[in-house]
Amino acid sequence: MYDADTIEARVQELGADITAAYPDGDLLVLGLLKGSFIFLSDLVRHIARPLQVDFLVASSYGDAMESSGVVRLLYDPETELEGKHILLVEDIVDSGRTLNRLIELLGDRKPRSLEICALLHKHIATELHHPTRFIGFDAPHEFLVGYGLDHAENFRHLPYVASLQ
Repeated sequence: MYDADTIEARVQELGADITAAYPDGDLLVLGLLKGSFIFLSDLVRHIARPLQVDFLVASSYGDAMESSGVVRLLYDPETELEGKHILLVEDIVDSGRTLNRLIELLGDRKPRSLEICALLHKHIATELHHPTRFIGFDAPHEFLVGYGLDHAENFRHLPYVASLQ
């Protein structure tokens, strides 16, 4: 779907867009593990301003190819969120259920702002209540792997994004 060079170019553009969007204030880039770790690591190197990084771990897939709809929070960020710009970094926006739960949780902690950045967006998240401000690529309605995305913990290491089908 997306080769390594295409991904790198788009991540550079997203970094510039994010830099411009946050001219002041504390910025916390909050990665949703495990899928976002490669994207987040490349992205923060292209954001030309001071920032902090922390992570969340949530699960709604297990070994399945479709979200179960039940979101389990496995790790909560230890960083203070109040008064900071929070940029939640996600590998792919699919059903929107996980993001809804996380936006609710993070919003309760009184951040200065709260936005979503996703490498991929399927545009099928009819239940997503918060728009995704920064999108790398519009994704087809297929199960995608690579560049951090997995199926049953496999394929994350691939330097590109491919369809599992």
